[in-house]
Amino acid sequence: MATMTAIKPITKIATRDSYGNGLVELYKEHDDVIVLDADLAAATKTGIFKKAVPERHYDCGIAESNMMGIAAGIATTGLVPFVSTFAMFAAGRAFEQVRNSIGYPHLNVKIGATHAGISVGEDGATHQCNEDIALMRTIPGMVIINPADDIEAKAAVKAAYEHDGPVYMRFGRLAIPIINDNPDYKFELGKGTILREGKDATIIATGLCVSESLAAAEKMAQNGLDVAVVNIHTIKPIDKDLIIEMAKKTKRIITVEEHSIIGGLGGAVCEVLSENCPTPVLRIGVNDCFGHSGPATALLQEFGLDADGIAKKVSAYLK
Repeated sequence: MATMTAIKPITKIATRDSYGNGLVELYKEHDDVIVLDADLAAATKTGIFKKAVPERHYDCGIAESNMMGIAAGIATTGLVPFVSTFAMFAAGRAFEQVRNSIGYPHLNVKIGATHAGISVGEDGATHQCNEDIALMRTIPGMVIINPADDIEAKAAVKAAYEHDGPVYMRFGRLAIPIINDNPDYKFELGKGTILREGKDATIIATGLCVSESLAAAEKMAQNGLDVAVVNIHTIKPIDKDLIIEMAKKTKRIITVEEHSIIGGLGGAVCEVLSENCPTPVLRIGVNDCFGHSGPATALLQEFGLDADGIAKKVSAYLK
């Protein structure tokens, strides 16, 4: 009689939850951590940290630009501030303060930006920040991390602390699958990882699009397409060597991101390849338009950022 193999259940966690839990874990090892929030602790999940360490959490009110200035001042004392709000407000509303008060003096401030991309859902276009990576990439010395799951998000918090200088971390509202639960997983700033080998093309993805790209690659395999998948969690500094290596191996590159195709992962990859290894690139993301209100999963499907949509676009491109 054949023995049935148990199917491992898929665990889904929003990376904003991982951020809150990661801050608590970090403080257990480093008591110089300070957390600031802009009246959104319940949403950004810094409330998890506030409950565990109330004396190290400060609510700056709905004054995000002022909060960045406060964080800059705290950083000059030797403490390590993690400043948190929605991506639209962290990268958008407070851009000048991030640039001039944090980036220009290269202060040790860590920005935890949650609710990025169209998966913010019902909050609509005003809150669906699809431009934050592009904005942060222009600030000299700014490190940008966009984790793909719970494990990577917690690792990002620790790596951000260990890095001396400003860091922008991008977290999401939607619960997404855990894909890095293996004993060999290692997080290293500026280094991407090959999650799936392939010979026909390479998908380079970031954030929640990584798990969707893996699922898309499996769908395409059923139709005879062998597509590699690379996870780029650090947008800046980007893993140039890995990008060039995969371009040489598979000859065609597809980037997938929950962000505008202008200035984000797609732009960064194209810059690397145009200068070092000219290669055809298909950029999949938000195509120079605003989002709109709707359920997160429905929006991802509408914008072609779910597994089916990615598989359809890549298959058409390769044919």
